[in-house]
Amino acid sequence: MVRYGKEHKSETRRRIIERAGRRFKQDGIDGSGVSTLMRDAGLTNGAFYAHFESKDDLVATAIADQLKAQAESVVARAAPGRAGLEQIVRGYLSPQHRDSLGDGCPNAALLDEIGRCTDTTRQAYTDGVLVLIDGIAARMAPEAPSSARVKALSLLGLMAGTLQLSRALTDSQLAHELLDQGISNALALLDAWQCV
Repeated sequence: MVRYGKEHKSETRRRIIERAGRRFKQDGIDGSGVSTLMRDAGLTNGAFYAHFESKDDLVATAIADQLKAQAESVVARAAPGRAGLEQIVRGYLSPQHRDSLGDGCPNAALLDEIGRCTDTTRQAYTDGVLVLIDGIAARMAPEAPSSARVKALSLLGLMAGTLQLSRALTDSQLAHELLDQGISNALALLDAWQCV
């Protein structure tokens, strides 16, 4: 029997989490069985319990990981201030983001399912989304980010809902117009908040 080092187990766990995050966003949490998730990671079902206590454990871990990645790759890399907010909005409500479910935002792909998940998963989501919106709030109100937290959450809700609706439409022209209108609405909202 081959023995692997700690790095191998850690790398394998990381691969499972990353592949599961993509699969959940593509097929949904309920539409992704353990055997499919493990096959995506190039492993057998038997290896699953060496890394996770249950599917719920993996779901919570993958959602937290997806939100952390979004905070690091989108929000943290955006320009400071209003320019960064516009960059976030335009990137989020782009046709490319809409069309790449597996690489996209876990909010738009999974929010309806997360609300029906276990408390542990919902807490992992809450913790992750707070990091995400704190980055947005810091651009809205650099002097007092906590004062803009609910506004940042509202902006995320507007963007996620717009993206979900755009993904659901079969009329591609209407879906594209919706994204454009969503950008206009989000930017107008940001401008209105800056005047207050």
